[in-house]
Amino acid sequence: MKVREVIRMLQDDGWRLVVTKGSHRQFKHPTKPGRVTVSGQLGDDMPKGTLASVKRQAGLGGGGS
Repeated sequence: MKVREVIRMLQDDGWRLVVTKGSHRQFKHPTKPGRVTVSGQLGDDMPKGTLASVKRQAGLGGGGS
């Protein structure tokens, strides 16, 4: 899955971009606790383990695909 698709998935779930530093983007949700950090350029493929971690942090399940 591309970084661009991961960001779209987070935004569709209500996460909003709050901080960008280099290729790292932090998202915050209005009701869910914590922040989720997504790194990489938009066209890069996100490794399966990183994708699973982002999904877990966002409360979207830990599936790697």
